[in-house]
Amino acid sequence: MERLRIPNLATYLPIAPSDLLVTAPIAARVLFGVSPAGRMVQAAAFGVYAGSAALDWVVRSDARRVDFKAVFGVDPLSPPEASREEREADVQRLVALLNRGYRPMKVPRRELAEEVDRHLTDYLAELTGQRLETSAQVRQFMLAQLVFPFALGAADPLTGDVAIFKSVGVFEPHVIAHEFCHRKGYLKEVEAQALAYLAMAASGDPVLEQAAHCERLDRQLWVLADREARRYNEILADTSLREELSTGFELRHPDEQTYARLVSPLMKGVYDARMKMTGQNGLSDYDEGFTNFLLAIEREA
Repeated sequence: MERLRIPNLATYLPIAPSDLLVTAPIAARVLFGVSPAGRMVQAAAFGVYAGSAALDWVVRSDARRVDFKAVFGVDPLSPPEASREEREADVQRLVALLNRGYRPMKVPRRELAEEVDRHLTDYLAELTGQRLETSAQVRQFMLAQLVFPFALGAADPLTGDVAIFKSVGVFEPHVIAHEFCHRKGYLKEVEAQALAYLAMAASGDPVLEQAAHCERLDRQLWVLADREARRYNEILADTSLREELSTGFELRHPDEQTYARLVSPLMKGVYDARMKMTGQNGLSDYDEGFTNFLLAIEREA
């Protein structure tokens, strides 16, 4: 099988180059003022970022992409709408499945990321005939966390840098897989959601499978609750999901702190608009579009 390796050199640096690009001009101005030394610091920061991004872009241009329509028979950007009854039946099935097979999360993030990357790479290779290898590095902080406080993680589409902002418990394998899909070149959110889910669900690893089913259940509940946290938690309480799991679901949609409450509505609007400008359907792709696609391909099968 053909093998392609994207270097992702930026992911091995101690500081995210995107953060360096933002902070270097400020630091240079404070330390050196408007001087040749300050301009050199700024130029060096840009060079690190641009060099890594350019190298990855050249290699990534040879990557084979999954043809969703050919492989699954459904376009993830325009799947048929699922009925409320289908969603409710899916919730019942997922709750029963998760209650039977609960597995506690015990694997450290670094080791978990390597396992997730291996299964994701294997799954994509089966679909494309090409083994697309990338970094398995995960950061714990990027400045994007301050801009998008509602996000669980982020990926720089140019350098492949990935950060997971907080511990997300049983959801973590899926969240990592989603961001790694961006690292491998799948920039549309519904495509990353779908491939992350399908790869984890097909992994044969109980913890990774559990994460996929938890993500699917969470997104179904969020749609059924009309994306309202209080209603979400009411529906969750009626599902009889075992306590070890339901606690993690409740944390997924908590009451936001003051900063997030002020910033999130504005930035969600900005992010929704950005998604639509890039040919996506907006934030609904994370949940409604994602679950519509999964139910549609299961009908096709």
